[in-house]
Amino acid sequence: MKQLEVQILGQSYLLGCPEGGESRLLDAVERVDTAMCKIRDAGKVKARDRIAVLAALNLAFDVADRGAPIATPQIVPVPASAVPVKTGPDPRLAALIARMDAALSGDGQLL
Repeated sequence: MKQLEVQILGQSYLLGCPEGGESRLLDAVERVDTAMCKIRDAGKVKARDRIAVLAALNLAFDVADRGAPIATPQIVPVPASAVPVKTGPDPRLAALIARMDAALSGDGQLL
């Protein structure tokens, strides 16, 4: 299995890819990156995990509308030496995310 390093929302990922599937994987990465950037740029959601969930829901909804099955790619972990070391959660960031969640939770819409 071939491995490709890709960028999604500015974050590097090392993904496993079957031989001959590189173009399909890169197309999928482009769709996910575009969907996530669109949500981020709309300005309502800033937390990466929430952006990822909303993008996944939007893409799954689009696939379901077409009646196509959803394929699950194999994700290969990036070596620990390539991942920045975190010293723990920043309490200021946690407080900011909590405030944002509270402000955005009342609209009842995904976007």
